[in-house]
Amino acid sequence: MKTRKIIFIFLVWGIFLSGCHRGPILMENIPKIPQPEQADYSKPLPPGELALRKITDPAEIPDFTDACHDLANLKNSISNSLNYLKKPSSRRHYPYGKISHQQVVESLEAFRDMINAGYGEAELNSLIRERFDVYTSVGCDDRGTVLFTGYYTPEFEGSRHADERFKYPLYSQPDDLVKDDEGNTLGRRTVDGLVPYPSRGEMENAGMLKGKEIMWLADPFEVYLVQVQGSAKIRQPDGSRVGIAYAASNGHEYRSIGQLMIRDSKIAKERVSLSTIRDYFRSNPEELPHYINQNPRFIFFRMEDGEPRGSINEPVIALRSIATDKSVYPRAALAFLDTVLPKAQGDNVVQALYTGFALDQDTGGAIRAPGRCDVYMGEGETAGRLAGQAYREGRLYYLFLKSEY
Repeated sequence: MKTRKIIFIFLVWGIFLSGCHRGPILMENIPKIPQPEQADYSKPLPPGELALRKITDPAEIPDFTDACHDLANLKNSISNSLNYLKKPSSRRHYPYGKISHQQVVESLEAFRDMINAGYGEAELNSLIRERFDVYTSVGCDDRGTVLFTGYYTPEFEGSRHADERFKYPLYSQPDDLVKDDEGNTLGRRTVDGLVPYPSRGEMENAGMLKGKEIMWLADPFEVYLVQVQGSAKIRQPDGSRVGIAYAASNGHEYRSIGQLMIRDSKIAKERVSLSTIRDYFRSNPEELPHYINQNPRFIFFRMEDGEPRGSINEPVIALRSIATDKSVYPRAALAFLDTVLPKAQGDNVVQALYTGFALDQDTGGAIRAPGRCDVYMGEGETAGRLAGQAYREGRLYYLFLKSEY
């Protein structure tokens, strides 16, 4: 997480998504899976423009009633954002347009107080519409279209020491890697000054990471998946669980191996999933290095106790934390999602409409521009299944307390 993951969904390109909704779901009402060629979700904003636009027509404000029915863990996520906003460094990212740092703080405090007051869902919906200004994302097309995807924290078996089983390493940050105050990689320190950090293939071919091993896993594909997600829980041989967190990247852009496999006709687009990719490389292990090395981006890790954290260095919570491009969206702010998200029903994953509140607490390596939003799905295998099937368009809103309140 922490300026983390190059999201899993672009590793597993074009899968179904579903989610939480009360009442029966009519499948014909579920938005279809978008085709990648139909929209440029990474289209950048024009110079000087913001990703959010204030809604002035009340008819365009979404209905929050269903989202007010289930507010589990929302107060915890609000508290995490407020903890971040107490840090002096958080002020450097505001104002966001006309939105001040203090207004974001007051918005979160007011929303938390409304939850604590115990209002019914219909009354809470009315109060939100009365007390908050609602902003919509301009999306990828200036009409609000946002692609929602998912990410998670995988859990694998591993060891701090290499042996016959655990022989594929995760690495800590090299001493010569230079970052700025925001954690962005600037390059490699040399006697001649900063130079671009080498790509994945260049580093591995040169053996320049030897001695920086921080953890060893049993499967090279699991190593790559941890790099894609940016964090993991590792079960040690003694049964203990150790957290691995994002420390830095080599500064290169992510390239999806899922897309490359589709291009090469290794897997049909309609069949791409984590399980099909994993099964392919189990049957063809000699091909894995070829595809992995076509992704030049490389992630370095550090040991971390406690819960997974986002780029604001606060814990992320399933369905309550989202990752966006922090150069265009306001950090730690209250958001509202209207899309389709995955939901586990026994051994199956179903499709359903989803509305819910979340906090903008994380950043993704492939989450660029206003047309993208990545939803945190939790930890472990089930969360991974859900994250891998998250790929639908929707609308993204932000809520800020009106000045008179």
